[in-house]
Amino acid sequence: MSLNPRRVGKGLAVSAGAFVLFGVVTGLIPNDFYVRMVSRTPLDYLFLTLTAGLLGVYSVQRVPEGRGSDDGVAALGTVGGILAFGCPVCNAVLLAAFSSSALMTYFDPLRPVVGVVAVVVLGGLVYYRRSLACESCRPRPQSE
Repeated sequence: MSLNPRRVGKGLAVSAGAFVLFGVVTGLIPNDFYVRMVSRTPLDYLFLTLTAGLLGVYSVQRVPEGRGSDDGVAALGTVGGILAFGCPVCNAVLLAAFSSSALMTYFDPLRPVVGVVAVVVLGGLVYYRRSLACESCRPRPQSE
């Protein structure tokens, strides 16, 4: 498979953009707009990097004609990634549904599990789309 420099550039741009955007809005990249209330961990940075990298790879993959879109699965993996590396107390949706003490007691210890599931979902999707692309590249046997 040959790499198209334009597509590689697009993937790198999507990865870098996702890394910066998600890093700023979750406070992993220190900034003046948002102050993170939960300490940063190396796992947070790992899940941020993996989520952004897999989104970049996903964005440049082509799917054969007639195949459905997997964007819903990609969105699910992305949301899972954000929940894994985001500050649980700072998430307004989670905070509206649960109290901050419940989030820190029950959800915060599960964030690494959520991160692993999100990375597996995104990685599995990238692998699946890669196998679809490989099937479409193979020459079809001609009937005699």
